[in-house]
Amino acid sequence: MEQQARRILIGLGFKEDALNKRVSTLSGGWRMRCMLASVLIQDPDIMILDEPTNFLDLLGVVWLENYLQQLRETSQTTIVLVSHDRDFVNAVCEEIVILRDQKLSYFRGNLSAYEQDFEEQKIYWGRMKEAQERQIAHMEASIRDNMKIGKKTNDDNKLRQAKSRQKKVDDRMGLQVSANGGRFKLNRDLVGYHLSSRAEIEVPTDEKGATMSLPDATELRFPGPLVSLEGVVFKYKSSPRVILDDVNLVVHMGDRVGVMGLNGSGKTTLVHVLTGQISPSNGKMATHSRLKVGYYGQHSVEELQERGQGEPGLTALGLLMAEAEGSLNEGAIRGLLSSMGLPGRIASDVPVGKLSGGQLVRLALARIVWSAPQLLILDEITTHLDFHTVTALASALSSFNGAILLVSHDRFLVRSVIEGKRDTDHKLDEDFEGLEEETEETQSRRRSVYVLKAGKLSEQQNGVEQFEKSLVKRVQKMLPPV
Repeated sequence: MEQQARRILIGLGFKEDALNKRVSTLSGGWRMRCMLASVLIQDPDIMILDEPTNFLDLLGVVWLENYLQQLRETSQTTIVLVSHDRDFVNAVCEEIVILRDQKLSYFRGNLSAYEQDFEEQKIYWGRMKEAQERQIAHMEASIRDNMKIGKKTNDDNKLRQAKSRQKKVDDRMGLQVSANGGRFKLNRDLVGYHLSSRAEIEVPTDEKGATMSLPDATELRFPGPLVSLEGVVFKYKSSPRVILDDVNLVVHMGDRVGVMGLNGSGKTTLVHVLTGQISPSNGKMATHSRLKVGYYGQHSVEELQERGQGEPGLTALGLLMAEAEGSLNEGAIRGLLSSMGLPGRIASDVPVGKLSGGQLVRLALARIVWSAPQLLILDEITTHLDFHTVTALASALSSFNGAILLVSHDRFLVRSVIEGKRDTDHKLDEDFEGLEEETEETQSRRRSVYVLKAGKLSEQQNGVEQFEKSLVKRVQKMLPPV
């Protein structure tokens, strides 16, 4: 049991010297990992995991993927998983339960298969509804003609024919096939009291509210790098450890830069250098004289929660009105919040302290984009988001005309936003505004994925895939023997 516990804890990112620490001395993220480990070591009939990848770096996520896949083959445990991580869900899950409009529906297959089926259902039912609407329009025109002729000539047959067709339009238009593809039967397929003998054709619609758009960046009057690091070194005076070692990085307008790495590798320190919160110990850092930076930090949501608790009456609209200080009028701010998915009364009436985690992420984004910055620096922005919102965020970021530096463990987000790739195993990405046919501007855009390890920032020629493959090899050695 102790050996298994040790393997699980190390797989979740614990170092050997941390295994004997008291749980009460650990930070919130490490306590969450302890709780996850305490669940994984059990052999229950049902294991329920709610956002288990939060606080894990990519090594921990890949380890957990492989551990749960192994558990699926060696145990009778049923795993119920809630997660926003698309790649994780696709790797682990065999069935999807969809909660929508207060109803549950079920799909056998992973998330990508569900999304592909959903798009196919939209097309199928959409065509069926269009065909039926054309049929109804034709029948109604025929009814009008028969009524007109019947009344003019006192032709009872024409009037009866019009009445019969009207009854069919009112009572028998709708689903002509059952859910299984067979002929529709009233007593089997439409149980209970209804106003017509056919169920209405319903075309599946996309998730409400899962949209987001960003304002364009302010143009710069003269060219040049937005930010550049040359031989940057950083270490804290209280520690001999070098966190950043000879880091070189140049970001131009429109560039897409992804930074990945394990927890503790110095990614957030790099972000703090880039945002001017700390200065390099050695090396040079330069920024464009007109540069405006929009920075989303790991604690942006927590800061908003604290602000909401301290000011119970503060709303999203009130917060941005105060921060804009007259640079934007109320209408412009309402428009911005609406474009971020916080429309109408949500923006003006709901206190910040009562917004959901996903709504707080949208508000935090609105706070950093209202000034139209040329560079967005985003540090682990997908925490608190569901997968629909992550998809909407990827679309919005992909179409942003400024530069983006993204620090994330989310492989889907980095592939979509930084590498500009569609996922080939599902069709949802084809709707991305930012992933249409490449323009001259997007073709010239530099797209680079870097990994920060042992203080060194190294570019991955094969992007996310290269980093992920290097982690899979490590994970195989860390997993318990089957």
